[in-house]
Amino acid sequence: MQLNAANGVTVEVSDSVFGADYNASLVHQVVTAYLAGARAGTKAQKNRAAVSGGGSKPYRQKGTGRARAGTTRSPLWRSGGKIFAAEPRSYQQKVNRKMYRGAVRAILSELSRLGRVHVLDVLELDAPKTKALKAKLDDLGLDEALIVIDEHNDHLSLAARNLPRVDVSTALRVDPVSLIGFEHLVLTKAALERLEARFA
Repeated sequence: MQLNAANGVTVEVSDSVFGADYNASLVHQVVTAYLAGARAGTKAQKNRAAVSGGGSKPYRQKGTGRARAGTTRSPLWRSGGKIFAAEPRSYQQKVNRKMYRGAVRAILSELSRLGRVHVLDVLELDAPKTKALKAKLDDLGLDEALIVIDEHNDHLSLAARNLPRVDVSTALRVDPVSLIGFEHLVLTKAALERLEARFA
């Protein structure tokens, strides 16, 4: 199939990467798993066995007029242990490579069908200037975009930091969450080739 490049010409792309059917349930599962995998899962509390103290009975069993108590670390007491204490856990969900690649292909294909993929020969800046990058995006008529390049570029990354709806990624690090998080996708030809090689 063909994609329209920013200079008015068409670019031949792989049908398997940019012409796949959109599978909403697969995309949802992969995106959910990706976000879940980013959770730290380090929340922790102490149960009554883990808190310190409470070894001796606080007062005698009878004659005080108070409720009987065997430890000061009961969950009913201040500084006592939690009844159902939270423990560190992993939120990771199983997603195999075939599912991951299929979801990315579905997202790229849907973006291309909606006309939201823009291909440039190159995208370079002489200096890390936000104004210069914004001017290039204005030429494309875009104010929100994920820019995907083939290799890391300090000038582009620094220039995009002050644009709240613009981000820069490489073809080897692009992920499903970033692809669906922006209205438009801007690719260089070198990045396009790497994407096709990665997800074909």
